[in-house]
Amino acid sequence: MTGKNRQNYNKNYIAYVHSFDPPTQHFKNCFRAFLVGGLICCIGQCMREIFEKAFGLYGDELASAVSILLIFLGTLLTGLGVYDRIGRYAGAGSIVPITGFANSVASPAIEFKTEGLVYGLAAKMFIVAGPIIVYGVLAGTIVGLIYLFL
Repeated sequence: MTGKNRQNYNKNYIAYVHSFDPPTQHFKNCFRAFLVGGLICCIGQCMREIFEKAFGLYGDELASAVSILLIFLGTLLTGLGVYDRIGRYAGAGSIVPITGFANSVASPAIEFKTEGLVYGLAAKMFIVAGPIIVYGVLAGTIVGLIYLFL
């Protein structure tokens, strides 16, 4: 095949493949992500207000209580299969908040629980979130050391 024929063949093949792809609706996807991500953050803010007014929590205690409750809700919804439907609808809007992190830890644990507690649940729990935890701790340590020595 000559260079020109190969280019035409590649273009035809790419056009053929793209004919089967559904068109991407960028505006609709971004709107859904914004809507669901914002809703999750609004729920977190409401929890913050309730904990502050009802239980008198402030500062680090308030932030910890809200984070714990959001992680619990994300894990619970993952276990019930609801968070997967939210993720299909919202895309990145469900991944960005802390509930998405809880989902990334709970999903592999649920998927591999049939392999046992150690090799399934415990070993696979951090298969997705593990690198995030490792790099987050490493980056935090490096920034902390830089801050310490400056």
